[in-house]
Amino acid sequence: MKILIVGGGGREHAIAAAVAKSPRAEKIYCAPGNAGIASVAECVPIGAMEFDKLVAFAKEKEIDFTIIGMDDPLAGGIVDVFLEAGLKVFGPRKNAAILEGSKAFSKDLMKKYAIPTAAYENFTSPDAALAYLETAKMPIVLKADGLALGKGVLICHTLEEARAGVKEIMQDKKFGEAGNVMVVEEFMTGREVSVLSFVDGKTIKIMSSAQDHKRAGDGDTGLNTGGMGTFSPSPFYTEEVDEFCREHIYQATVDAMAAEGRPFIGVIFFGLMLTEDGPKVLEYNARFGDPEAQVVLPRMKNDILDVMEACADGTLDRIDLQFEDNAAVCVVLASEGYPVSYDKGYEIQGLGSFVGKDDYFCFHAGTKAGENGSIVTNGGRVLGITATGKDLKEAREKAYEATEWIRFENKYMRRDIGKSILE
Repeated sequence: MKILIVGGGGREHAIAAAVAKSPRAEKIYCAPGNAGIASVAECVPIGAMEFDKLVAFAKEKEIDFTIIGMDDPLAGGIVDVFLEAGLKVFGPRKNAAILEGSKAFSKDLMKKYAIPTAAYENFTSPDAALAYLETAKMPIVLKADGLALGKGVLICHTLEEARAGVKEIMQDKKFGEAGNVMVVEEFMTGREVSVLSFVDGKTIKIMSSAQDHKRAGDGDTGLNTGGMGTFSPSPFYTEEVDEFCREHIYQATVDAMAAEGRPFIGVIFFGLMLTEDGPKVLEYNARFGDPEAQVVLPRMKNDILDVMEACADGTLDRIDLQFEDNAAVCVVLASEGYPVSYDKGYEIQGLGSFVGKDDYFCFHAGTKAGENGSIVTNGGRVLGITATGKDLKEAREKAYEATEWIRFENKYMRRDIGKSILE
């Protein structure tokens, strides 16, 4: 099979690495890809939002199957464009990708179908939102409705913070058009757990759980980022939690989307909060999480192409999805100053240390080819250093050991990924 992967971050590198393990993958392309993906795929200089160019490339190269990694092209309708061109593709259509593309839509869906989530209100007017906040209980959560690179969520502890948040999202448009509608949500407390799943429109198969570390600094301090590290599985995702979610959340979401005439095909990422009242949905994503993919996919036993094709063909019920009985930890190496401002273009040394090691992975997020065969930093999140081990303790020790193999100027990382779990 000839495969095309659309995207160029750590998630797409993890997908490409999984695809490369399949005996069915004879040639892999990635658009636009990055310097690390180039080791397993041929990178093509086409942007993820250049739908016509991507379709033309897929036809020219006779691509058998295209995998869409990123949220923006999914929300923009890339799957519809590929299907209309007669091309086989993995991912939800635009009318199903709205599950992530609009937080207001997903909250209304959960309310309509009694899927457990936080109480909320949607607002299109800043004045109406401000009036509502005058009597609301603090702390409270403000969410830009649309896609905001995982950063359009503000937790406000006081009325003053909430007022400033409304200004930031709806008036100053810090997150652009994503802030035209704003969701105001009750603040939930509990453990956060991420659960990825494969879906074929009617059947859902659950992957292993994971736990992300969103904030930039140790001890969950600093600004929200796209994720500074993650581990899998989560010890808080017990059999009891799994049973509840399968009954009240997972299949219920798939059935709700089908009932709305928006059958979902692809990956649904469930962001869960384990509250005192039971698990509730914090958010949905319509694709693999990043960096969750970097700890979940290395643990998957199945051929990823078999599973993804079954989703596209509507035969997922025939797949026995299996994961290794081990653990994985990913530590993100970022550029100092991320997520606000940071310098790029620094040469990365030590990448060769990962060659030939089956239980260590170096997933590239923000890298590009430099001069004389070098690889340089090209983003806020640069690399996802991942290791597997018999348990979380071993996987964590190995992941942090491997972070020392890599050197670049302004290298920054959190030192406490998974630490609180072990303590």
